[in-house]
Amino acid sequence: MSCLLVPGVAVPVMASGGNMSVAAEKPADFKALIGRWDITIDETGKTAPSWLEVKLSGNRTLVGYFVGASGSARPVAKVNFDNGKFSFTIPPQWEGGDQDFVIEGEVTDAGLKGTIVTSEGKKYNWTGVKAPYLKRTAAPVWGKPVNLFNGKDLNGWKAVGNTNQWEVKNGVLTSPHSGANLISEQTFSDFKLHAEFRYNKGSNSGIYLRGRYEVQIEDSDKDTHPSSVLFSGIYGFLPPSEIAALGPDKWQSYDITLIGRMVTVVVNGKTVISNQEIPGITGGALDSKEGEPGPIYIQGDHGPVEFRKIVITPAK
Repeated sequence: MSCLLVPGVAVPVMASGGNMSVAAEKPADFKALIGRWDITIDETGKTAPSWLEVKLSGNRTLVGYFVGASGSARPVAKVNFDNGKFSFTIPPQWEGGDQDFVIEGEVTDAGLKGTIVTSEGKKYNWTGVKAPYLKRTAAPVWGKPVNLFNGKDLNGWKAVGNTNQWEVKNGVLTSPHSGANLISEQTFSDFKLHAEFRYNKGSNSGIYLRGRYEVQIEDSDKDTHPSSVLFSGIYGFLPPSEIAALGPDKWQSYDITLIGRMVTVVVNGKTVISNQEIPGITGGALDSKEGEPGPIYIQGDHGPVEFRKIVITPAK
């Protein structure tokens, strides 16, 4: 080993064939953490999707948003970062337990990895990859419409979760009480979706686009201030411009166009979300693999709901 002469300092330099590295590997800069991340949590062999966005506030403070396996996007007041490792806490939302979630992680060559301690004190490992931009370079060419509901039975769908309560009565797809969710066997990338539905007073449901982004169905008062968690909102992310609901026990329609991350929602003929970006998965998503096609997924575990038409027009 030789020495590089610097005034007043002798700095070791690795000679050819030496065992000392030229410079120790530098820890990741905080800028490597900034962005959106698709996360998969290993809940003792069962995977659960999650999502994280980290932003720079001012010139040195990191803030963000976090989506867990359930609930809506939650603000992160501060993300602590030191030597490539980070941590933050968020309060529970719909989960049990009485302690804050604690998320710790580090930046790796493959993305992110870390641990999460839940509000109930359970600790799980997780990994994260950069979320895809999903930008489209050309306008879609639409294919032929596909009737996802045939008006006769559950052919083309599978029930998941709780006991299956879905049935077809007089040509109507009916969930008379809370139970299983329904997932289409076909998967889709970009599409136009037309759905006609009806709900009971006080009920709640939702349609998940690609199985990842929930368009809320809920008995919301039309005079209520619009919110992302109310009727026709993209749950936790995008509020509608108004609550254009007709009310319970009436047939209503959604016409939804999803191209990449850009979504338009038309309610009963009125546009309430116009070509807005969906930042990431919403709570209750099937997975966090945003770059892949996904199914249409109907929520059936929050109360009675009915559908009489579900038609999708996929992009070629």
